[in-house]
Amino acid sequence: MSDVVITVRGESNARVRAEEAAVRVTVSTDGPARGPVVERAQERAASVQDGLVAHLRSGEVSEWSSARVSVWSDRPWNNEGAQLPLVHHAAVELSATFTDAGALSWWLGDVAESDDVQVTAVEWRLSPTTRARVEREVAADAVHVAVERATAYADALGLASVSAVEIADAGLLAAHPETPAPLGARMMAASASGPSFSLQPPEIVVTSVVEGRFRAE
Repeated sequence: MSDVVITVRGESNARVRAEEAAVRVTVSTDGPARGPVVERAQERAASVQDGLVAHLRSGEVSEWSSARVSVWSDRPWNNEGAQLPLVHHAAVELSATFTDAGALSWWLGDVAESDDVQVTAVEWRLSPTTRARVEREVAADAVHVAVERATAYADALGLASVSAVEIADAGLLAAHPETPAPLGARMMAASASGPSFSLQPPEIVVTSVVEGRFRAE
């Protein structure tokens, strides 16, 4: 039997507990007078910032940021179709990365006591160092799976040796290279937005898929 080219796919995944949470909150105020509305938003945002600074100093927050105050006005309508007096609005968005789930729970409980503060997102993820390490590990394991699969095919054909010709992320060996290829390593992270959030670190699933061509003889 002449040489045979074997094309296979290898896939591997790992489940890793999330290490940090990216949180976004919005401080928003409104009222009939622009000055007091803006002042109240700034004061409440400053209070939230003070809490983040304290957690940053203790190492429970790795970074945080605050946007400038956004101010706008509108004239709402009532149920009878009449336009009401001018209403002024002010909002400040803040974000932070928590590395401690207990500190995150305490902080969210504290800021949620104010009607002026709304938690808009909590996204759990891995730290950059852990993410890079796990992606390398699952990518290498996916290649091993592809080699084992190609070897099994070669054994079934009665061929003795297998050597790699091409190894690529899934989709890059397709017949139509113009087709967008999926990422070689994917992460599925738990995220939440809305009135309720999970404050327990979920498991992050990191997946790698590779395709390989092997020559068997």
